[in-house]
Amino acid sequence: MASCGQGQVILRAAHWLSHVDYDLESPVWRPWLQALSAHNRFVRYDPRGCGLSDRHVFDLSVEAWHADLAAVAASIEEPRFVLLGLSQGGALAIAYALKYPERVSHLVLLNAYGQGARARAQTEAERLEAETLVNFVRVGWGRDNPAFCRFFTNLFIPDGTPEQHRWWGDLERQTATADVAAQLLWQMQGIDVLDLAAMLRVPTLIAHSRGDMRVPFDQGCKLAAAIPGASFVPLESKNHVLLPDEPAWNVFQTELAAFLGQDRSVRPRAVSEAGLTPAEAALLDLVAEGLDNRAIAERLGKSAKTVRNQLSVIFSKLGVHSRSQAIVVALSR
Repeated sequence: MASCGQGQVILRAAHWLSHVDYDLESPVWRPWLQALSAHNRFVRYDPRGCGLSDRHVFDLSVEAWHADLAAVAASIEEPRFVLLGLSQGGALAIAYALKYPERVSHLVLLNAYGQGARARAQTEAERLEAETLVNFVRVGWGRDNPAFCRFFTNLFIPDGTPEQHRWWGDLERQTATADVAAQLLWQMQGIDVLDLAAMLRVPTLIAHSRGDMRVPFDQGCKLAAAIPGASFVPLESKNHVLLPDEPAWNVFQTELAAFLGQDRSVRPRAVSEAGLTPAEAALLDLVAEGLDNRAIAERLGKSAKTVRNQLSVIFSKLGVHSRSQAIVVALSR
């Protein structure tokens, strides 16, 4: 388990691809950590068999995942917290919120589903598709093969940059073995909490990408229809994991802040007020030119990792959370 930031607690239910240490360097997950910990204490943990959790476990069942979430939640001293469910983490969050409603102040579901691929399959072709994906994971997971990498990456972040795509392939190798990843996917495909969702009485925000290639948009719609009083926000995105440079990122962050009563409408700081060093200002100029991290690294003779870390500091000084916001600030000088 790991936490960062201070304030209202947001607990993220476990999801398939996470590594609490490696995520700190991630061009995909690091922006999430920064955004959710800016005004909150963001608590996260890796699912069993993955990341920094015990890799050698026999029980990879969904029931074991539920027990792990309950154990992590029990360690949180605050009486109530926000429960965030991304992807299959949404099903875990729904079950927990129904069992322990006194602990959950708000439930947030992003690109989540109430029924896994096998549970919702209605035709033999749909069942075959679910089974084929499990076998594809077992054969191709984490392999240094462009064809496999493109397939998996495009399910999660089809609109990602080449750098984000490269990192996603690395994450597969870092977070779980092919066998564990396949077992977990098979378990997820059997999830069915749609009936449980209808019994919830917790303030709920649901957001879903219209073009999500990992979890169909109608799964978000079904959850919104099932959960009494839930607010539903459609997102104009193809990504299963939202990226900070796309408009849907700001839409979701704004809706989340309003839902949690944290709508501060903070304005980014001007470059002249941010206290950037000459080197940081020069790097910001390259961002404003439209260069990605790899191109900037080549221009400056640095590693892409160094550029990512420096941009993280620059974004913090400017009070922005995305590359597009930083470009707007840079061009307004």
